[in-house]
Amino acid sequence: MISIVLALCAAVSNAVASNLQRIAARTVPESKAFRLALILDLIRRPVWLGGIVALIAGFAFQAAALSTGPLALVQPVLATELPFTMVLLSLMFKMRLEGRIWLAVATMSVGLALFLFSASPSTGREPPSTKVWILAAIVTVAVVIGLCLLARLIEGDGRAALLGVATGIGFAFTAAFMKQSTSILAEGVATLATSWQPYAMVAAGLCSLFLLQNTLQSGTLVAAQPALTISDPVASILYGTMMFGESVRTGPWIILEAIGIGSIFFGSFLLAKSPQVRAQLLAQTKPKQRS
Repeated sequence: MISIVLALCAAVSNAVASNLQRIAARTVPESKAFRLALILDLIRRPVWLGGIVALIAGFAFQAAALSTGPLALVQPVLATELPFTMVLLSLMFKMRLEGRIWLAVATMSVGLALFLFSASPSTGREPPSTKVWILAAIVTVAVVIGLCLLARLIEGDGRAALLGVATGIGFAFTAAFMKQSTSILAEGVATLATSWQPYAMVAAGLCSLFLLQNTLQSGTLVAAQPALTISDPVASILYGTMMFGESVRTGPWIILEAIGIGSIFFGSFLLAKSPQVRAQLLAQTKPKQRS
């Protein structure tokens, strides 16, 4: 139960971070995409720095949650970041959410609850071996690079969605390193400092953060956020079951799990298609065309 509460706190913090960072990122000209100049421009903006503080808080809550619960449980709970993002969006821009949006939020919430109840993720038995980590890293890097190259070929919301998936996978892989690091920390700070996993976690996190900024700068939030929010828990379940030996219910339970996942996707679809949210985002966060 404590891991779920901590994961919800992480979701709220990440929702705050997404909104603040997007406000800043959408004011940066498109010419700075995929360049260090993007970060150098953003770091001078207080709103973006506030988003980073919220992101760090989310990171801390997530680490605490992973230290008490399985990866396949904690990361799916973080999918509530999307409903929280939309609610915070309404508060920040003083907009009244239409019934369709509340339906989407309710659908996602019920879907998540149904999935967690039916899957009932359990803690893994053994930590991954170095060989498993290397194989996972090769596959992850190949998939992320492939998505980024494909994203470069298109523009607008399509690019934002593809980069959102790549970013979600990156953060899921970062969470896997975080899960392992919290276990190593139990053996002592000295052991953690001399292990490679926390440094790999930092590297993966920084790369994912860079991808996130390009995701937010590439298109609307309603295109980027659903892709990011859904790909993270799905990838995390795969990492948890294939790397950490975590398990989810099978048999007839798969039907309920599929309905739960389907509800999350449907809720994301409703949010992405909301004319109200699209109009508000275009009006409030239209990117400047300065150089």
